Amino acid sequence: MADLPSIEEAQKLILERARPLASETVPIGDALGHVAASPIRAVVDLPPFASSAMDGYAVRAADTPGRLPIAFRIAAGRPAERPLRPGEAMAIATGGVVPEGADAVIPIEYVVANDNEVEIGEAVTSGASVRPRGGDVAAGDVVVPAGVVLTAAHIGAAAAAGVALVECSRRPRAAVVATGTELQAPGHPLAPGQVYEANGVMLAAQLAAAGAIVEPAALAADDEDAHRRAIERGLEGDVLVTSGGVSVGPHDLVRAVERQLGVEEIFWRVAVKPGKPVSFGVRGATLVFGLPGNPVSALVGFELFVRPALLALQGAADPRPHVRPGVLARDLRRNAHRDELIRARSVVLDGQVRLEPLDGQESHMIVRAAAADSLVLVRRGEGVVVAGQPVEYVPLV
Repeated sequence: MADLPSIEEAQKLILERARPLASETVPIGDALGHVAASPIRAVVDLPPFASSAMDGYAVRAADTPGRLPIAFRIAAGRPAERPLRPGEAMAIATGGVVPEGADAVIPIEYVVANDNEVEIGEAVTSGASVRPRGGDVAAGDVVVPAGVVLTAAHIGAAAAAGVALVECSRRPRAAVVATGTELQAPGHPLAPGQVYEANGVMLAAQLAAAGAIVEPAALAADDEDAHRRAIERGLEGDVLVTSGGVSVGPHDLVRAVERQLGVEEIFWRVAVKPGKPVSFGVRGATLVFGLPGNPVSALVGFELFVRPALLALQGAADPRPHVRPGVLARDLRRNAHRDELIRARSVVLDGQVRLEPLDGQESHMIVRAAAADSLVLVRRGEGVVVAGQPVEYVPLV
């Protein structure tokens, strides 16, 4: 077992070969989930003018307290027609342009307004309730760094700063091939010995969630010609993920067919449970992953090895799984030979993330695995990791 690569060693071998794809220009409204290929910079100051943070009255602080005539009423998007003169106030809406001559806004609830006059009972501090021009970001400043997966907040920030188009790495084109004569598509009756195909649709969903453009999953019976046709089509994209057929049984044909089609195998098997038989290879620029047929093994293998590759292809600055600290809710026995990923539920108690391992950790139990929101990383070794001890975990997305 010592000759098998660790999780980290396997990830390194993959990421060395996952070169960022070419960039493309994307409208800001379509950029969700894309990765910024270059820094996104503000086109304008934000706010682009001094604006009011409250509904209230624009004044000169030096004129307060006092009774001031209301010279103008400023709505958002309709600036005052002239500067504010000494000894007067202007009503102003939230977001309205603070007029030249004013240096403060007093909220409406702190004054008494009578007809065209406002009475201010206390002195106002210069700058109060005024959002200064460029207070959020200045024109030319970086709004979003390169390598960031764009969220709704990033898109909102970029749009507010005047950005209409962003340079993003192209989305990878991905294909899934699920192998096995026993597989039947959901919605059709099962013949004797058949099971419903779940890995293909699950992996396609994971690929899409990681930013890929996914071809419909293909099914390949345990036949060399069927494997060759399906795998050859899948090799036309940027990423091919197969499910099943990567172990040493008589019907495990995937690796042999891939060799015939020119795939260079980089590694086969990793010191991890579940998912030891995972394979990785390349043909040209195409990344080729062989995941086990057990659904939990496929799920875990994707999170550890395929998702980081997809993010790296899109230029993500930090493509590896985000490992976080937590504590165990109950004892776990270590595996002497392999790092193990334990499905668990997380809960925050007293400021700590507590991880409760689920019952039913066998690699075929996908329904029980669906209840998990975390993978607890238990490093190989002897003995027991006791409840309350710090551990690392990977959130499931």
